[in-house]
Amino acid sequence: METSVPGGLRIGALSKRAGVSEHVLRAWESRYGLLSPTRSSGGFRLYSDTDVRRVQRMRAYLAEGLSAAEAARAVLAEPAAAAPPDPVVVRMAEANGAASLRAALDLLDERAAHVVLDQLFGALTIEAVIRDVLMPYLYELGDRWSRGEVTVGQEHFASNVIRSRLAALSPGWGGGRGPQVLLACPPGELHDIALLSFGLVLRRSGWRVIFLGADSPTSDIQRTADALGADLVMLAASDASRFDAIRPELVRIAQGRPVALAGPGASAELAAAVGAQYVDDDPVTAAERLEERR
Repeated sequence: METSVPGGLRIGALSKRAGVSEHVLRAWESRYGLLSPTRSSGGFRLYSDTDVRRVQRMRAYLAEGLSAAEAARAVLAEPAAAAPPDPVVVRMAEANGAASLRAALDLLDERAAHVVLDQLFGALTIEAVIRDVLMPYLYELGDRWSRGEVTVGQEHFASNVIRSRLAALSPGWGGGRGPQVLLACPPGELHDIALLSFGLVLRRSGWRVIFLGADSPTSDIQRTADALGADLVMLAASDASRFDAIRPELVRIAQGRPVALAGPGASAELAAAVGAQYVDDDPVTAAERLEERR
């Protein structure tokens, strides 16, 4: 059985990790020189983490519409990946960045907040910044607001700065050839940063994203999904009452295509009742798991 071994991955393990068939991997290796395996003492090809990254990047370029030859040239032209960062350094960057971001946003200092965000995105991956800094900060901000420790103005200011920064990272969401996901919040739901983050991570994996955002009428959600043939409809809400108010509409939408419900307002019971999938992960993990299943 193909598996990973000390010093590298057998091709079967590479296939499972990267989500590409062994036949295609061999073709990419022989035709384009995409992979650079070494040989085990028994003569087996062994593939490295660099090969995994190259296959993932190849998939992303293909999803954007490049031919296989063009995608391979683009991957091989990319600079070699740096050594993995020290986990201790990463944790320090996350902790220091989170504290600095909180201080800047509490003071309504937009310029300082963007400086901190620049540093975070320069030191960490987009996924790490979202999952390990921004999402925990926003959850804490909500708790502080509920306790009266920050004003409505401070909460709105911080949310708008973070939302605008994430939105700037997501141009051309509808391009490419990957699966298509429609993202929306039900009527009355105004919190869409987590949904925006989910879409951003999916887009980086080649998905095509239709983002309707906050306070979307259910008739528009269904009409858009039907017109564009969305492969998945993801709805998120922070309050269960938002979903409860549209249960019949959720059932109708789920009859036509896969639907997923996320956010504090969703539950496994609700999802089962309307024929949807319940997603209880953070936005980054949810997007990564969805891509793994694809």
